[in-house]
Amino acid sequence: MTPLSLPRWFAHRGGGSLAPENTLAGIRLAARLGYRAVEFDVMLSAEGTPLLIHDETLERTTSGCGHVCDTPDAVLFALDAGNGEHLPRFAEAAALCRELGLLANVEIKPANGHEIATAEVVARLTAELWRGANVQPLLSSFSLAALEVARDLAPEIRRGVLFEQPPAGWLAEVRCLQAVSLHCDASLLDDDVLAEAKAHDIPVLCYTVNAPEQAKKLFGRGVSSLFTDRLDLFAA
Repeated sequence: MTPLSLPRWFAHRGGGSLAPENTLAGIRLAARLGYRAVEFDVMLSAEGTPLLIHDETLERTTSGCGHVCDTPDAVLFALDAGNGEHLPRFAEAAALCRELGLLANVEIKPANGHEIATAEVVARLTAELWRGANVQPLLSSFSLAALEVARDLAPEIRRGVLFEQPPAGWLAEVRCLQAVSLHCDASLLDDDVLAEAKAHDIPVLCYTVNAPEQAKKLFGRGVSSLFTDRLDLFAA
């Protein structure tokens, strides 16, 4: 496996706040603004189809209502996800990232009770969709169970362990999951964690940073990469 190469900035949920989140339009916008990496969330429909969406329910980001995991494909893919955009299938987002040469941070975002099933589908499909790609993706999740599945089913795909605040035993989790990066809330990262990560050559990635002064401080402390909604402020 080649060494992990991380850009400083990831477009959060595709296009951040400048486009409908988790849509192909957002990914295209990020690329146009010079971003080389995007982050997006993948969940399963009622029929087990992986698609891009953050919330377990549809109301906030689409014209629909109800739970994603209870909604059939015919309904989901007819919804408006903002500005006439549809909810993308995971395969569509992967193809676009490959076309644009973007590093994709694919967050496995299982609905409650669907951790294993979601991880199985996303891990297998990630390995298939990026087979032979020059820029390989990075899988992450708050679900350690999902990352265990990804480790076992698609060991060739790199993994990042995602915490809100890294717990005392974060390094043991990273090692157990054979992960390559630590992801956490920028406001909850302490210097001891950073020092431990640096000592073990583990890059730290922080979400969600929308202020230039905060970004400057985090990079100064040794954070490797940041996720942002404000693509306009940090465009290359």
